[in-house]
Amino acid sequence: MKVWIDISNAPHVRFFKDVIKYLEAEGEDVIVTARQFGDIHKLLEMYDIDFISVGKHGVSLYDKLRESTQRVFNLVDIIHGERVDVALSKHSIELPRISFGLGIPSLYVLDNEKALAANKLTLPLCDRIIAPSSIDFWQLMKFGADPNTIIPYDGTSELMHFKSFVYNDNIFDDLNLNLNHSKTILMRPEPSLASYLDVDCRKSVLSPIVDELKNVANILILPRFKEQSEIFEGIENVHILKPPVDTSSIIKKSDLVIGAGGTMNREAAILQTPVISCYPGETLSVDQYYVDKGLMYRSNDTDDVIERALEYIVNPHEKIDVETDDLFQVIMDNLYDLAKNGK
Repeated sequence: MKVWIDISNAPHVRFFKDVIKYLEAEGEDVIVTARQFGDIHKLLEMYDIDFISVGKHGVSLYDKLRESTQRVFNLVDIIHGERVDVALSKHSIELPRISFGLGIPSLYVLDNEKALAANKLTLPLCDRIIAPSSIDFWQLMKFGADPNTIIPYDGTSELMHFKSFVYNDNIFDDLNLNLNHSKTILMRPEPSLASYLDVDCRKSVLSPIVDELKNVANILILPRFKEQSEIFEGIENVHILKPPVDTSSIIKKSDLVIGAGGTMNREAAILQTPVISCYPGETLSVDQYYVDKGLMYRSNDTDDVIERALEYIVNPHEKIDVETDDLFQVIMDNLYDLAKNGK
């Protein structure tokens, strides 16, 4: 079986790494394509995954459209003639279009029902869509998804990040962090370059939170790009992490996570590190899933975030039992079935 996997965002590397390793161990032929964006290439190299670099990210709407169009053009030349049996992606804009055009069965993993442009451009073209059961599937159908193609599962996509996770208790020492406080807070700024979020990439909602909490805890910042790291440079007790790093071990080692994004917050919820989401967009269903289970606190009020953070530092929450589906097996079952039956 020949499988094409397209990776368009850094968290997708951790999502697909065990899928890629498993397929290769089974003797399957895997083609990985990846655009140049954030730490995608560095992470793929860190996990020793061979890939073909195709395209890059655009900032303005014009740039996004132009780069995506160019990427489709380049990917078609690569994939055409490869005799691919099945294609797999997570929120890739280009893979569903190319798969549909070349008659390749496609399996699409989705976890953001608010990504208007991405969902409109992809969902009508996918043969099967794997999505968390917490998402209202009527919203996906409004984007053109065929309800018969949707495969629900209990949990969120971040479950895949921990299939082969080995905790490194010495992660802070390995990073040579000079920590002055007994408590440590990991923070992740907002995805300000994403098409689904209208924010100023020169600022961060975390700035006033950092100013208040840096006096009571070590602050670790995991920026998404260079300009974001510059916002927090030179602040006392603030350490800017340079990816790629073992974020899972950092999350587990930290006393609290405060995130203005999504993926790292949900990873913290799975690892049961106290986490506060201050994501500046609408609450996603996958975030509400963990809020409802008591594993995430959600607020866009700066004072409320600071107050809750101080409470968590003093009184961490107790462990909560959570039952989820085996997402890895759901993907594998559908991948092989699509390759065999085509639909």
